[in-house]
Amino acid sequence: MTTASHGVKGLGQSMGGIALAVAVTGILCWLRGMGMGDLKLCAAVGAWIGPAQLGMALVATGLAGGVLALIWAACHGSLGESLDGSSDLVSRLLTKGIRPHPVLALDHPSARTMPYAPAIAIGTMFSFFAT
Repeated sequence: MTTASHGVKGLGQSMGGIALAVAVTGILCWLRGMGMGDLKLCAAVGAWIGPAQLGMALVATGLAGGVLALIWAACHGSLGESLDGSSDLVSRLLTKGIRPHPVLALDHPSARTMPYAPAIAIGTMFSFFAT
């Protein structure tokens, strides 16, 4: 729903989609687990599809991202290390709350990263078929 075709209602939907994307992915950026480019891509998708469909897209994106991360880690020989890091993140969340991890962050020199745009694209495409 765009402003050009739906006027003020479309503008409101676009702004709601941007706000939802920034709220969800902004936390991940603050935790240094997602880059600002991914946040901007999600905000653009949110402006395009609105908050209701973006909610579905973000759930599908998370699932696709998890599957792609497992494949990425297996192909790069770091599956065990990635699973250990995931369990460390969960236990740290339960004991210390939501705060950036000192080592498991994008800006750490030893960080293993993967592009997340494919997961965002898959989640967005899935949201079109699910609605």
